[in-house]
Amino acid sequence: MPAELKVLGACPLDCPDGCSWVVTVRDGEAVSLRGNPDHPYTRGALCAKVNRWLERSRQPDRILHPLRRAGRKGEGRFERITWDEALGEIADRLEGIIREHGGEAVWPYWGTGTLGYLQGLEGYTGRRFFNVLGASAHEADICSAAGNAGLTASVGSPGGMDPEDIARAGLVLLWGTNPLTSGHHVWKFVQRARRNGARLVAIDPVRTRTAAQADEHLAPLPGTDAALALGLLHVIVGLGAHDEDYLDRRTLGWAEFRERIAEFPPERAARITGVPADRIVALGERVARTRPTAIRATQGLQRHAGGGSALRVISAIPAVTGDWARHGGGVAFSTSGHVKLNKAALWRDDLRPGPVRTLSMSRLGEGLLDVQDPPVKALFVMAANPAASTPHQNKVRRGLARDDLFTVVMDLFPTDTADYADIVLPSTAQHEHADLHEGYGHLYLTWNEPAVAPPGECLPATETFRRLARRMGLAEPALYDSDESLAERLLASDHPWMAGITLDRLRKEGFARMSVPDPFLPFADGFPTPSGRFEFRSAAEGLAGYVPPAEVADEERAARYPLALISAAPHEFLNTQFANNPELRRRAGALTVRMHTDDARPRGLSDGQPVRVGNDRGAFDAVLEITDTVRPGVAATTKGHWAKLAGGANANAVVAERATDLGGGPVFHDTRVEITATPAHQETVK
Repeated sequence: MPAELKVLGACPLDCPDGCSWVVTVRDGEAVSLRGNPDHPYTRGALCAKVNRWLERSRQPDRILHPLRRAGRKGEGRFERITWDEALGEIADRLEGIIREHGGEAVWPYWGTGTLGYLQGLEGYTGRRFFNVLGASAHEADICSAAGNAGLTASVGSPGGMDPEDIARAGLVLLWGTNPLTSGHHVWKFVQRARRNGARLVAIDPVRTRTAAQADEHLAPLPGTDAALALGLLHVIVGLGAHDEDYLDRRTLGWAEFRERIAEFPPERAARITGVPADRIVALGERVARTRPTAIRATQGLQRHAGGGSALRVISAIPAVTGDWARHGGGVAFSTSGHVKLNKAALWRDDLRPGPVRTLSMSRLGEGLLDVQDPPVKALFVMAANPAASTPHQNKVRRGLARDDLFTVVMDLFPTDTADYADIVLPSTAQHEHADLHEGYGHLYLTWNEPAVAPPGECLPATETFRRLARRMGLAEPALYDSDESLAERLLASDHPWMAGITLDRLRKEGFARMSVPDPFLPFADGFPTPSGRFEFRSAAEGLAGYVPPAEVADEERAARYPLALISAAPHEFLNTQFANNPELRRRAGALTVRMHTDDARPRGLSDGQPVRVGNDRGAFDAVLEITDTVRPGVAATTKGHWAKLAGGANANAVVAERATDLGGGPVFHDTRVEITATPAHQETVK
């Protein structure tokens, strides 16, 4: 064996870029990691977070052995046990719970810690095992559910334009997205469009890193994006810039939707959004005369009560202008709808003994405290840290603290959630196991080859469930498939876009672009909707329109909690991953909240002082930054901080456990708060 190897792999994190990477292994140790220069989307670059991947995997707080709780739930005190003891206790507890309450009393809760099809959210991760047990189904709705549902209602699929084709646009709208912090690889295609003369407009309630680099920035109030889109469409139609031929041939419900557009002149849109009417008119005129217009919209803008409707109306802009038929036009939200893998063969939902209920990932507190018949008695958490990342943090903690709840956590680190576990199982990191990935911001599949042996007693999720199935005496042969067999079954798709992509090819080349047409105009021959057309009106969801945010638009609540809170992704963390890395924590600094001077002055608050951000659900402490990067009436903080490393709570302490209009997603950006000096600071002032 050579002393030095280059091993091709894939970044597993919850980011649209789905990077291909290269691990250099010397004498059995991973000594460096870099982006794959041969990958057309990654092009040799990784982000500031993932550049510290190997360092993170060797942190002293990594979990290397199975653990059993030795204190009260939430204390985080554990004792080391053997794998045999851990599997035996898990098997005994699951068997007892199923005998007494039935399989649905077990909730397999997996998150976006890895998006791999074998080890993570996208696929196996024990799904077959829990199907055999008859466990409750897990609805992974915390990320893109509203937007996916909104786009599916209009275009028939979560898929949209290829983000690489943004380079061909004459006008680029970055709508509710901050790629210079989250998913920076699309930026090179934006920049290519700009070099060719395109104008870049950022639409975001906060002047982010990306918005600061744009030619123009519009700052609507959180949750009012659909009203802004309707105002733009009012201008476009008023100028006669709508494509009558395209609308007649390729859309359904145009006459009704045109009447809805007429209800939103720029003046009304301005009152709702807080964006001046003249700026709505100017941007509407620019869209009207610029073909093609590319819209990049990502997850942030759909995390409010009207999130699904927002994507429906935004996707209507290229339907009205005909840009869905133009190379370089349309909406890029997620490319996942274009991935034609054989997921059913991987998941094997047919192994369930009968129908089972579905529990929502983003309403964990409700599931643990309110759901009955049967109540949840066992929670199996994989690649997730819901105590830090899920709405209504205090309610979630009350649920996790139940004495009668048996909780197993599989993770690399002692997270906020692991502190509540009865058993903690040590997981492998990405460069220590095999996996298959897509990127929901491009059209490539990527294979992750294990580069090094796992440390300590860490095991891949696939092997953990094979061992647990064996310990429980489960006879179903599908529970014992190898990782390679699972990948081959997943790739065994007869869709033409999957032609020529085999496991052997992926292992040799590292990645492969799906065999989509070139140029890629996914809806050139019609839409995968019931009518075969873009549906302004769908049978399931009715006519597209503006659905106001629940809290931001609530005047009574605004009187008590005057500030609309945005909790966006920080530059240093990805969800709650990397939030325990010493260097990235140092770079991130203390948890901060930003507010405009017009809001700080009447409250007697000063820059840099400790403040409390709260409402009737809870509160978190932060350091105040007074800035004009947020508009009056809006406060901005960052998500991803571990609560126990941020004073005991983070932004999710104030977020409601409530569903979006479509898809059942969470409402992280539909929150009202008040900001006051911390009690300790108030006493100091006195």
